[in-house]
Amino acid sequence: MQYNPYESAQTQFDNVAEQMGLEPAARELLRQPMKEFHFTIPVKMDDGTVKVFKAYRINHNDARGPAKGGLRFHPEETADTVRALAMWMTWKTAVVNVPLGGGKGGVVCDPRTMSLGEQERLCRGYIRQAYAQIGPNIDVPAPDIMTNAQHMLWMMDEYEVLAGGRYPGVITGKPVGAGGSLGRTEATGFGLVYILKDFLEAENIDIKETTASIQGFGNVGHYAFQMYEELGGTVMCISCFDNNDKKAYTYRKDGGCKFAELVSITDAYGSIDKEKALALGYEALDGDAWLAADVDILLPAAIENQITPAVFGNISSKVKIILEGANGPTTPDCDPLISERGIALIPDFLANSGGVTCSYFEQVQCNMNYFWTLDEVLEKLNQAMSSAFRAVYDLSKERGLYMRDAAYIIAIERVRDTIKLRGWV
Repeated sequence: MQYNPYESAQTQFDNVAEQMGLEPAARELLRQPMKEFHFTIPVKMDDGTVKVFKAYRINHNDARGPAKGGLRFHPEETADTVRALAMWMTWKTAVVNVPLGGGKGGVVCDPRTMSLGEQERLCRGYIRQAYAQIGPNIDVPAPDIMTNAQHMLWMMDEYEVLAGGRYPGVITGKPVGAGGSLGRTEATGFGLVYILKDFLEAENIDIKETTASIQGFGNVGHYAFQMYEELGGTVMCISCFDNNDKKAYTYRKDGGCKFAELVSITDAYGSIDKEKALALGYEALDGDAWLAADVDILLPAAIENQITPAVFGNISSKVKIILEGANGPTTPDCDPLISERGIALIPDFLANSGGVTCSYFEQVQCNMNYFWTLDEVLEKLNQAMSSAFRAVYDLSKERGLYMRDAAYIIAIERVRDTIKLRGWV
């Protein structure tokens, strides 16, 4: 079955809006983007030909502050994916209570097949086309799937050339020393584990006695693995793409996977070299085998629509927690199955909100032209994540709610209250 991520995002919203008795005008406004920009980018390739790339920038809602959201480079990017991600960003910024809205962007491309020069021309072309749609007080992009700090710096530079001034707050996720914040790279993955740690403590579970299976070894999975291992947890499996044969594999090793070993054989896109993994004693199983691992925690940290009713039966009875590191990894029709089995689900827009929280910190530092130490950033991040988690966890316990519903109620109420105060509905 094919799932449309935008329809999934709307279904999740509609279900909770119905529970809340949300007024029709607010429901209509919040279930769709307020503004969309679709465009094309012509890029001269290294061989002298010109290739035209499709691109998007979508603003779901900016009532609480400038829109905020990543920019993805992906060969299968679609407008509906970007719409869904923009919508989830609205709830993400609201649930962690930072004064931002929800936006998202994407380019249909595969940077793995492009030279650095081609990637730079694409980044600068994106800004030239989207210049009027973004800005420090309008809509602030950031890195996402297959984009990085270098891409963000090229984009900031192009924006400043067009604007004729210095505007470091127009883009976040930049390199440290060029307007970037310490801790931004680690923020999403570390934030996941801050949330997990708080949940385990609330449930009186020792993290050192837990095991996990992770899908994805990009930025999110990488840093989540690192901190989880540092706190004493054991990663039994990790699933990711292999750039050599263009397939996904699940890597497993007796006694658990070792972070330092896998990092040493991983490329810039989070792809593990299968042959090198085998030489280190890892098994290379089917890419979906991570779901069936006998572990306590499943951590999907790759792309959307990975946990569906079709694969739910493969999940081990040992699994107690699903920690959503990716955006929209679980389809709405699978939520009832997870709830019925008694698996605790920590929803994506709460669990992975560390990235946007630290992006907000970067905006603040850029606007002040005063930058914090790494310890300050991580302390503020931990406080923000813990506060957001406690509000959602307490509401779920108080009302007997599925945690996704509790997180949605908090986020939607905050946005609803703002649009009413503004007089939009």
